[in-house]
Amino acid sequence: MKLPVIKHLTDFIEQNDVDFVLETIETLETLTEVSSLKDEELNVIGELISNMYGAVEVNKLIKEGTPKKEALNSFMKRVLGSIDK
Repeated sequence: MKLPVIKHLTDFIEQNDVDFVLETIETLETLTEVSSLKDEELNVIGELISNMYGAVEVNKLIKEGTPKKEALNSFMKRVLGSIDK
């Protein structure tokens, strides 16, 4: 997950609608079922999906009243904390 990408997607959600991102996630998840995709391609799609889910999660925190910067930082701390376990 990359914080600048999540921040950019969070801005996109604020300017548009979270449904655009959710529909894109569904589309990318469907693409992962293509048997001819190489591992490298699947990794890129997986990274995109992860960043999009991250932006959706940050958007939820913002809607609950958490300031944007704090929402981004707390989300990344949670992600890094789960990796350390």
